[in-house]
Amino acid sequence: MSFPIRTCAICGEEFELKPDKPGFANRCPDCSEPEQSDSGSASAAGFGNDREANAERRRVMRDMLYRKDS
Repeated sequence: MSFPIRTCAICGEEFELKPDKPGFANRCPDCSEPEQSDSGSASAAGFGNDREANAERRRVMRDMLYRKDS
């Protein structure tokens, strides 16, 4: 059984669209690979550790829930 031939929307290369192919149906496997980024470490860069981040979250939630409307 032959798989349908598609043209990549990014690079223009032709590829076979196989079932269970990761990524998008209009991108070749090379263009579908997820980019390596440090998004996890960038979001926690402002806090020294999880304890500080959790304390800040609790403080913000408390302020939001119990603030008095002027």
